[in-house]
Amino acid sequence: MSHDSLSIDVTTTDDGKIQLFGLGGSLDIATSPSLRATLMEAADRDNHEIVVDLSQLEFLDSTGLGALIGAHKRAAEHGGSVRLVAHEGQILRLLRITGLLEVFAVYPSVDAALADDARLVGL
Repeated sequence: MSHDSLSIDVTTTDDGKIQLFGLGGSLDIATSPSLRATLMEAADRDNHEIVVDLSQLEFLDSTGLGALIGAHKRAAEHGGSVRLVAHEGQILRLLRITGLLEVFAVYPSVDAALADDARLVGL
């Protein structure tokens, strides 16, 4: 996948309460507007949980973080939440450095995020 593309794979749990967004490629100034729009639409649903899997992302910049933060705020306004999945590596380091491990619920796997179990904490 080229550095200027983003893939977004969206699935919904059987009960319809959680939407899972699997991201791949680069989440940056070129690709974040499309993700922002998609996440905001999902976040507008009342009492809706969103899980964003960042484990396949190759690159994430401040505009990508802004899209995630915007969705987090919008979801909270509607009684929902945004959970992130991140493995050890540059994305998780970025979340640590920026203090976003204290803002987002971040998990080591999709299964943990869906179960809301084994949350990573800022180290």
